[in-house]
Amino acid sequence: MYAVIETGGKQYRVSEGMLLKVEKLDASEGDTVEFKKVLLLNRDGSVEVGTPYLENVTVKAKVLETAKDRKVLVFKKKPRKGYKKLKGHRQYYTKLKIESINYGG
Repeated sequence: MYAVIETGGKQYRVSEGMLLKVEKLDASEGDTVEFKKVLLLNRDGSVEVGTPYLENVTVKAKVLETAKDRKVLVFKKKPRKGYKKLKGHRQYYTKLKIESINYGG
C-alpha cells in the first residue's frame, strides 16, 4: 500500500516504514506529524484519486531530525568582463519515518 502526499509545495510517494526528507516542518524531534493532504491511495491494486484531496485518509509520520542539507553552490560569470560571483545556500530539512497510512472504510 502506498499514498501520494503533498507538503512544502511538493508531492511525495510514501509507504509504511519509509524514510523521507521534506522541507522544514514546525515540529520537534520525536513528535508525530499527520498529513491530511493525500492526493492518491493505492491499496491492494485499487487506486483512489482525490479531487484534489482524499477525505478520511491521513498519513502519520514521526520526526527523526531537523537539520541543514548539503551546500548548493551558485556561480555566475560573464565572459570578458571580469565579473564572477559565488554564493552558497544550505536548505533546512526535516527527516521523517512514515508510521502508518490510515483510511476510513
